[in-house]
Amino acid sequence: MEELFKAAAANPQITGWAIAFVVFLIVEGLTLNALVSIWFAAGALLAMLAAIAGLGFVWQLAIFAVSSAVLLVLSRPLVKKLQRKTPRDPTENHDIGRKATVVEPINNDSGEGRVKLDGVYWAARSADGGDIAEGAIVTVCKVDGSKLIVAR
Repeated sequence: MEELFKAAAANPQITGWAIAFVVFLIVEGLTLNALVSIWFAAGALLAMLAAIAGLGFVWQLAIFAVSSAVLLVLSRPLVKKLQRKTPRDPTENHDIGRKATVVEPINNDSGEGRVKLDGVYWAARSADGGDIAEGAIVTVCKVDGSKLIVAR
């Protein structure tokens, strides 16, 4: 292990690839498994191994580029399968029956009113047509496009 550190100190390319590897892993971690830079991390790791083996920088760069591209192409079907999202059934209204907080008074006549549901702000209308004051806790009765129909 000590020899590896000596080699890294003698060859800044090893350190550069190690830093690139760590940066790509951090970016991958920050994107919450969106798989945007994992291939580059693997390519940087392989390029670092090439630098340790004493290959020139052009070879290191070629290994990085080719391995990143090959890993990207080979893993694409798997990534598409993992990231495939089943569309929500438009007839299912998952928010019906849930509680929301009125953050802007609801008045159906003027078309005003907003509620906050799970940290998301929605336009809202009253189910019975009556006004609902700010701060009231309401129940979602219906989802109408981008509006919630609510009741006290």
